[in-house]
Amino acid sequence: MNPHLAHLQPYPFEKLRALFAGVTPNPRYKEIKLSIGEPQHATPQFIMDALHANLFGLASYPTTQGIPALRHAIGEWCARRYGIAVDPESEILPVNGSREALFSFAQTVIDPSRAGGTPIVVSPNPFYQIYEGAAYLAGAEPRFLNNLPDNGFAFDYSQLSEAEWARVQLFYVCSPGNPTGKVLSLADWKTLFALSDKYGFIIAADECYSEIYFDEANPPIGGLQAARLLGRSFDRLVMFSSLSKRSNVPGMRSGFVAGDAKILKKFLLYRTYHGCAMAPPIQAASVAAWNDEAHVLDNRNQYREKFAACTPLIGEVLGTGMPDASFYLWARTPVADTEFARGLLEHYNVVALPGSFLAREAQGVNPGANFIRIALVAGLDECLEASRRIREFTQQL
Repeated sequence: MNPHLAHLQPYPFEKLRALFAGVTPNPRYKEIKLSIGEPQHATPQFIMDALHANLFGLASYPTTQGIPALRHAIGEWCARRYGIAVDPESEILPVNGSREALFSFAQTVIDPSRAGGTPIVVSPNPFYQIYEGAAYLAGAEPRFLNNLPDNGFAFDYSQLSEAEWARVQLFYVCSPGNPTGKVLSLADWKTLFALSDKYGFIIAADECYSEIYFDEANPPIGGLQAARLLGRSFDRLVMFSSLSKRSNVPGMRSGFVAGDAKILKKFLLYRTYHGCAMAPPIQAASVAAWNDEAHVLDNRNQYREKFAACTPLIGEVLGTGMPDASFYLWARTPVADTEFARGLLEHYNVVALPGSFLAREAQGVNPGANFIRIALVAGLDECLEASRRIREFTQQL
């Protein structure tokens, strides 16, 4: 067996099941799940229609590079959304959702044989757990940069030594952040690019929450957009995007990577052997999704309404405010996060995720400890009911 598998921890939701073992939820209340970042808004009918109309494509093997219509639709979306030109022939690659691409990307770009010691992959902390698994399975060591509220959840690059920076080959950055909702500014991107220039590492920009934000006049800046605004090329920079949250199609497993053409050429080669090709009907439905913005605006409006209604209720007792973007509230708990989550289920039948399950101890601190992640993915009425229960539960502690 691959010895690197021994480094993998149980996934957060496995930890959650273990935490809840033996808990009997209060039968007075209907269960409300706010633990998983799975969109609950309705899938747009036109996407389902496009999927159904192209089922004949199941009779054909898909190409790993994707159909030209999909790559061009993605390129046109990048132009509309970010005001940048991305070449559909060399700088865009469709993928089966961002999760598998974020993982397999590390297997492509990490070089364990490079002189200087074991490669390092840098991750935010708390973080999307795929980053850690991707690092270990690529033969690298993860290093975590704590994102703390006292610093506005920004990176503190001094947490790594000069010797460690010299070993960094890949840096995962998530903007908007999961779970903090932090959005990198243009100045933040400039600092990260300067580090990449100095040490030569690749930046993997996870932007799957980019279309869930609250100020229509100020959408989150993307990595490729930041590069162009700063007069840079896409060298050592690849972004990862997905339809799951944007278009409420998590089951379609459809997204794309875009950026450095030299890196994507190697990534395509890897994926050709890895067997990651999107089914033809899903490619056709994805074209329809990327070409439409009306449903995305409607989606954002629903989240905006929920956050406006729920944040004051939860903030009243947990002190959290509106995030920059994404569909999570990252709230500090008055007791241990695991105790809070267990009690919330037992007494009010609301499921939330302990923040410590999303982080690792680094610099002597687990930055997720005494935080809870609340995913406002259900309908407005359900989210409001859950918020009232959270408020009542917290007031009784």
